[in-house]
Amino acid sequence: MAEDQGTAAMETSKVEEKQPETTEAEAPGVTTTKRIMVAIDESDSSFYALQWVIDHFSTLLMTTEGAEAEGGLLTVIHVQPPFHHFAPFPAGPGATVYPPSLMIESVKKTQQETSAALLSRALQMCRAKQIRSETLVFEGEAKEMICQAVEQMHVDLLVVGSRGLGKIRRAFIGSVSDYCAHHANCPILIVKPPKETTS
Repeated sequence: MAEDQGTAAMETSKVEEKQPETTEAEAPGVTTTKRIMVAIDESDSSFYALQWVIDHFSTLLMTTEGAEAEGGLLTVIHVQPPFHHFAPFPAGPGATVYPPSLMIESVKKTQQETSAALLSRALQMCRAKQIRSETLVFEGEAKEMICQAVEQMHVDLLVVGSRGLGKIRRAFIGSVSDYCAHHANCPILIVKPPKETTS
């Protein structure tokens, strides 16, 4: 009987040795943020939000040798407003004039140049801290396109800046951050810029 108990104890210890240890990242129910998206526009508040993410999530987003497989990815997104080339301009009673194709091309070129400049600035900020990043440009209504991109790309965290619109302006034109907070399919972080101190 004592022999059987000794054999059973030995078998149990062998089974325990074979089981691999579970790390925090592998534990069921515990996830780490792998894809962070920051939406930028021409405002200083959006670039402040980007810098905040770079400063606070840099260890997750670093471009080290092993980080590409395990680490995160920062996606910087910019949404160009749509150009309504079909909207007629009133030219007098009963007459309408449509914008010429040269004007349409000029506006689109300017939008592309603006997007390229914004994303170039964002990439420089990321490269300065060796952040693994990508940039995307969409065209459409910003708040809807951001939420759509979040869903399609399975983003783990969306970060947007707060422009600090007043109640009246927010009621009339809406707030991208407010819309995203209610419609994005992931957690959202709204970064407020620091209050300016007057000397």
